[in-house]
Amino acid sequence: MKRFWTNAAVVEADGGWGVALDGRALKTPARATLAVRERALAEAIAGEWQQCGEQLDPALMPMTGLANAAIDHVAPDPARFAADLARYAEGDLLCYRAEMPPKLVAAQAASWDPLLGWARRRFEVEFALATGIIHVPQPAATVERLRDAVAELDPFRLVALSPIVTIGGSLVAALALIERAFRVETLWEAISLDDRWQLETWGADAEAVAALAGRHRDVLAAARFLELLS
Repeated sequence: MKRFWTNAAVVEADGGWGVALDGRALKTPARATLAVRERALAEAIAGEWQQCGEQLDPALMPMTGLANAAIDHVAPDPARFAADLARYAEGDLLCYRAEMPPKLVAAQAASWDPLLGWARRRFEVEFALATGIIHVPQPAATVERLRDAVAELDPFRLVALSPIVTIGGSLVAALALIERAFRVETLWEAISLDDRWQLETWGADAEAVAALAGRHRDVLAAARFLELLS
């Protein structure tokens, strides 16, 4: 889509803040008014539209995309969306460890143990660790407690949680980001450890490097979105 507007401005909308393009309210793809509670988030969205070139590129407008998803896809049924994310509690990446080589085993322990330690303290739960990829059930109390933590989140935080969970396969890492328990780069290094190890061990091709960089951008965008919600 070509740029059809000159100015993007923050305006009051639905008891919160929205964006107007040359005075016309910005809509989501489902034609709902794009309205958020936080002015800082509305300003970031307006900035994406103001800085847009002659061709609209959604990849360069992550705040807009996440807000659209929260309004159109999550808000109509947040309980279902939360339940889908909470399933990752049953097979969190951080619980599945390599058997060899020793350097990878040590790297996983150094990166993942602090996150699981935080989750144990924060949610008063325990985790079952395994080597290899064979599924090992987590304690029922752990799954229930993490499920409850996800269910408590509003649609905007749920939509920010989603990229962290689905990209990295770790609900624990996503909840740690929500609660700002670790720096986003620390969490990225944890959830991308296996992929980076493979690239370093077997050699990196351009497509794999680009894919990893894209996932990194998505994680950083989700983290910024969360910051703007506070």
